[in-house]
Amino acid sequence: MAFKFVEKTLGDLLDEVAAKHPDQPGVIYTDRDYRKTYKEFRDEVDIIARGFMALGIKRGDHVAIWATNHHQWLLTMFATAKIGAVMVTVNTAYKIFEVEYLLRQSDSMTLIFMDHYRKVDYVGIINELNPDLKNQKPGESDFEQFPHLRNLIYFGGEKAPDGMFHWDDLYELANKVSPEELKARQASLSCYDVVNMQYTSGTTGFPKGVMLTHSNILNNGQAIGDCMAFSEKDCLCIPVPFYHCFGMVLAVLASVTHAATMVPIEQYEPVAVMTAIQQEKCTAVHGVPTMYINILDHPRFDEFDFSTLRTGIMAGSPCPIKIMQQVIDKMHMSEITITYGQTEASPACTMTNTNDSVERRVSTVGRSMPFAENKIVDPDTGEEVPVGVSGEFVTRGPHVMKGYYKMPEATAQAIDKDGWLHTGDMAAVDEDGYYKITGRLKDMIIRGGENLYPLEIEEFLYTHPAVGNVQVVGVPSRKYGEEVMAYIIVKEGHTLTEEEIRAYSLERMARHKVPQYFRFIEQLPLTGSGKVQKFKLREMAIEDLSLHEEANIETA
Repeated sequence: MAFKFVEKTLGDLLDEVAAKHPDQPGVIYTDRDYRKTYKEFRDEVDIIARGFMALGIKRGDHVAIWATNHHQWLLTMFATAKIGAVMVTVNTAYKIFEVEYLLRQSDSMTLIFMDHYRKVDYVGIINELNPDLKNQKPGESDFEQFPHLRNLIYFGGEKAPDGMFHWDDLYELANKVSPEELKARQASLSCYDVVNMQYTSGTTGFPKGVMLTHSNILNNGQAIGDCMAFSEKDCLCIPVPFYHCFGMVLAVLASVTHAATMVPIEQYEPVAVMTAIQQEKCTAVHGVPTMYINILDHPRFDEFDFSTLRTGIMAGSPCPIKIMQQVIDKMHMSEITITYGQTEASPACTMTNTNDSVERRVSTVGRSMPFAENKIVDPDTGEEVPVGVSGEFVTRGPHVMKGYYKMPEATAQAIDKDGWLHTGDMAAVDEDGYYKITGRLKDMIIRGGENLYPLEIEEFLYTHPAVGNVQVVGVPSRKYGEEVMAYIIVKEGHTLTEEEIRAYSLERMARHKVPQYFRFIEQLPLTGSGKVQKFKLREMAIEDLSLHEEANIETA
């Protein structure tokens, strides 16, 4: 079926799905009493939307949400969309420094948040940012550093802390706004309005607020669901966080656009995911490679039934071919897909689909999305390179963000005068239009004039039976400019020495690609969305190998 670009808001989408599939299970949690059909979910969204309006939230106002995959998150996503507010997603791992920056930079006027996440005390952080909250009424918060912030909405405990609304208050507040007023607000919106701001992870510099429209993310979600052959017969387990595009677009919107059932996991844990898949007979599950690796290697893996699985997405980090094959073979995900993109592209630029051969689905990131114009260019000249030659992946089309919030210079650096978004990722495309990611511009290792791509070396190291996870980084070298270093997590029940992996590599791979350094570690440094923070691995290597002097050598 050919893709049809649609012009509608998220609120209109939800209304249409609820009308067409009222009794279809929409949202199911396996660890709490929350099961809603699409009609029941839409009705609750409308109540929350009216509650937001009663708080004075207007079209264009920014509403931040700082929470794991609770149902309140989903309700907020669609309720803000219905009233024309902009939902600002907050990384659950953020602490006071990051939250203070985000609230200030985003001009958020409302913050919705849960009690705590792991050892991070959200309520404590808010009170530290405003020690006088106990003397302020809900809706009248006065933060010196956040002149726009007025409403604090808390959920988690039975009683809201001083100066805050409780989430449950919204159901009572909704009575102050009529359904007709909500319909009028919804009808006034455009699908080209900004509906979501997502902050880049900030692995370099300060995070930037990516402004995404209804049209950006709805059409992306629609096309993603098409690639997985989604329908109302599907049931998607969602262990990836909502606060990134993977959870919000590749999962939630891919489901809602196809009336598929959503089974969110509040926060990733292998047994919780395996339990949900078995209990709800899920047909699909999403995850970053690390999530799949942890499931496959879990000692209880054989206790669970994965026979209902069909498809899903592995994305977020380069996907090891060996892991993809294991997911197909052991988790019955014969139609698993890979998506490539970035938040600034809302997010998918390419994707494999269920009709692609297994070889294509495990070795490429697919072909261009139907709305995306993609090409590979020489990063120095900007000229398009021939088929099969590696260069920078650039993309153009209606999926590209409106820009970074209040950062025109950064926006101009990311999107050139001709509308091309420069991803910073290195890729090559074959004669059939299938793309393969070869690394990042800054990840590429240049050793003595040789360009080395970490992904290629990682893929090779995965072929050793004892390697469970591996990340390759470049470390400074006085002699060669850079050397290759591999961080390896050994599979449970296996042993591996540096001598063994070096001999294995030298026997099977060109000598200049074999890492100079190997280190065995227990876990990798990850962002909140599960992406490996390679810059931290490089910092660890400089420290461990005493390469401070080499790291400070200036280059042209």
